[in-house]
Amino acid sequence: MFGEHELRTQFIRVGEKKIHIIENPDGTFLYRRDDVRVIIAGGDGLKVLPAPAEGYGVRFLMIRLSTKVAVPPRESITGYLSAPIDVTVRSGNTEIDRFPLGREKYALYGDAAQGVIVRYHVSEFSTGEPDSVGVLKLVIKNPTNDWKLVERVVVPIKNSAMFYTPEKAYYPLVILTTREPYEVNNTGNPPDGTLRETHRAEPIPNFRMRWWP
Repeated sequence: MFGEHELRTQFIRVGEKKIHIIENPDGTFLYRRDDVRVIIAGGDGLKVLPAPAEGYGVRFLMIRLSTKVAVPPRESITGYLSAPIDVTVRSGNTEIDRFPLGREKYALYGDAAQGVIVRYHVSEFSTGEPDSVGVLKLVIKNPTNDWKLVERVVVPIKNSAMFYTPEKAYYPLVILTTREPYEVNNTGNPPDGTLRETHRAEPIPNFRMRWWP
């Protein structure tokens, strides 16, 4: 699924999607996916890579926890969330196709006057990796003297690097600090040192989760 693929007649299955590459008699190649058609004049191959779930150009991913997490004072907990992803297909350094895996959902985070549109997803918080294609490793730190409750995390994802194996995609490690206002750090670091990266990670400013209900 994820990684480099030869330019030759073949099917490439990506989740529930199917890419079809056809070699033409003139030496060019036809790329097909649903109603997308691209003629590729040549090259060494295609790269099929995970991408952050920016969808229609959103800058944030909001994951609501289906079970809230309560963190004691001066403690931390590490777990995993399922997460939506996009898929980018590249010929050389040019993106020829991009599509989401699964159904796209969006929500307004905040009020109508100051809120932002975010990619929206609901996930369990678990100590082991979920079976989903997209995975986000989350560390929740509570540096305060009070118990803190976490029911969602809003992650800056615009231009974020991604990490992957042939079958799974991972967001960078995310750290949520429960000092008011809650602060989210997309570290840019891989959740596991054995993973490949889609591109070199650029620093992403921390996000302070305002409009917290």
